[in-house]
Amino acid sequence: MKILVTGAAGFIGSALSLRLLERGDEVIGVDNLNDYYDPELKKARLARTLDYDGFTDVRASIEDAAAMERVFREHQPQRVVNLAAQAGVRYSLENPRAYIDTNIVGFLNILEGCRHHQVEHLVYASSSSVYGANTRLPFSVHDNVDHPVSLYAASKKSNELMAHTYSHLFEIPTTGLRFFTVYGPWGRPDMALFLFTRKILAGEPIDVFNHGHHKRDFTYIDDIVEGVIRTLDHVAGPNPDWNGDQPDPATSKAPWRIYNIGNHRQVELLHYIEVLEDCLGRKAQKNLLPLQPGDVPETFADVQDLVDDVGYRPDTPVEEGIRRFVEWYREYYGV
Repeated sequence: MKILVTGAAGFIGSALSLRLLERGDEVIGVDNLNDYYDPELKKARLARTLDYDGFTDVRASIEDAAAMERVFREHQPQRVVNLAAQAGVRYSLENPRAYIDTNIVGFLNILEGCRHHQVEHLVYASSSSVYGANTRLPFSVHDNVDHPVSLYAASKKSNELMAHTYSHLFEIPTTGLRFFTVYGPWGRPDMALFLFTRKILAGEPIDVFNHGHHKRDFTYIDDIVEGVIRTLDHVAGPNPDWNGDQPDPATSKAPWRIYNIGNHRQVELLHYIEVLEDCLGRKAQKNLLPLQPGDVPETFADVQDLVDDVGYRPDTPVEEGIRRFVEWYREYYGV
């Protein structure tokens, strides 16, 4: 297939593009290489895909309507995976406009491209952050998510609603994936594993929010990519049993679906740090801090729908995933 992947130099986008290319798909990779974090890391990720004849490198921002219309018109992708976004809960406290520009305006441009160019299936990144003030665990896609606690979460919930509108009005099959704390080699420098590794190796203290009692559904990058590909291949359809009197938040009479994509295991942050210490052979100096505004104390994914519909089977324990990350980090940075 010919597949448009936005955020193709990002953590998930580059790994996904590689897998699609390896199985013989043609990939149009869109990225603006912005400086939210080190652009050199993004360029290094991108270099892995440039070796493939089936990869087309497009330097553009999804919030640029004219550029995105040109991409859709010139390349006519059959399917689209939208991973470009302004990420990060904490950064949304400092720079809220970036989330509206990329996550709302940019996503509208993607939807318009799909509408006007007969795209067969749009898969897009949502986030576990949409569960916000929910406390019932594990988080289920069939639960209400109307109480976000960060603008990042609100922007991702908005994406789900926008996608539903386009699925309803124009019968565009759309699937939203609520990612749960993705980690692994080539990861994001603004996330805990990367930050902790750099500081522990440098002998600097690490900031540990919620006194380390956070619980997260840490999900290894290879498991995430496998789930995204299976979802992309499984075109969203309507739920014939959907009832407006008792609406299911995860399905619709329109060809629209929402899934959790996580590891279906909780790991306490303190244990995560202990595993990292073992892999590095060094102890961390911990600066224990209270819960950060916009954060939630626990995440835990109910992934049964994804298991049932596409055979999703995450199987990488954090001990193995962190070991692979540390090996990559030492090699990439020469430490």
